[in-house]
Amino acid sequence: MNASDLRQKSADELQETLIELRKEQFNLRMQKGTGQLSRPSEVNRVRKAIARVKTVMNEKRAGDEK
Repeated sequence: MNASDLRQKSADELQETLIELRKEQFNLRMQKGTGQLSRPSEVNRVRKAIARVKTVMNEKRAGDEK
């Protein structure tokens, strides 16, 4: 998921994407806690995707205020 793809989404779509990523992050944390996590790099991927979505949301919010 690229930032350019995210910039094309509306605020509602970004919010939905953020919720989905947070659920995925929670599931990965539970898998890690129980020792069932097969790909530890997924945790970093999801964390960075969440940061990317939040950045785009803040950019859009700052653009609307101007």
